Amino acid sequence: MGWFEFALAYVVFFLSHSLPVRPPLRPRLQARLGASGFTLAYSALSLAVLSWLIGAAGRAPHVTLWDWAPWQVHVPLTVMGPVCVILALSIGRPNPFSFGGARNDQFDPAQPGIVRLSRHPLLLALALWAAAHVVPNGDLAHVILFGTFAAFALLGGRLIDRRKRREMGPEWQRMRDRVVDAPFLSASPSVGTLLRLAEGITLYGALLWAHPFLFGVSPLP
Repeated sequence: MGWFEFALAYVVFFLSHSLPVRPPLRPRLQARLGASGFTLAYSALSLAVLSWLIGAAGRAPHVTLWDWAPWQVHVPLTVMGPVCVILALSIGRPNPFSFGGARNDQFDPAQPGIVRLSRHPLLLALALWAAAHVVPNGDLAHVILFGTFAAFALLGGRLIDRRKRREMGPEWQRMRDRVVDAPFLSASPSVGTLLRLAEGITLYGALLWAHPFLFGVSPLP
């Protein structure tokens, strides 16, 4: 059942992420659940299937590609701090360049926030998370799992850029040029930004604490 469950979880994961957002299913679901209800249901489904997929990778037959060494645990420990901060600065923020933006009509390219670092900060966080977790998980199933996520995140940004440029027309390039000219860091960050930074640090601590309960492995050396 090991490889079969892993393959099945992969199929269900990609179907659960692609089918609900395609017409005509998405408009029907949004009409029944509402926009916020659809987002919550879609997020809950995504997290549930992702948890299953990660668990299935752990139950797959162990095929060693490289040996584990103590230094490897420091890679995700170091990288996950910035990942949590990126998530905290991204979720629920206006971002007309990518998916998942909220109140995109309020986006100010002169003060783009995390978008100054990346047009697709959620995909950047996904790529960093996946790449960092490849290092201490040198068996075939986990390399496939995390390697696929990293490749998906990198390719997804290009695909979204292509679609958004088509949808926004010349406004995409004009807005991008204004974002590039904006300062990288604000000299006086807002209270909201500081709160989000604190939330990112809190998320990092919560993940360190919950990791053994969620995935059966302590992330600490």
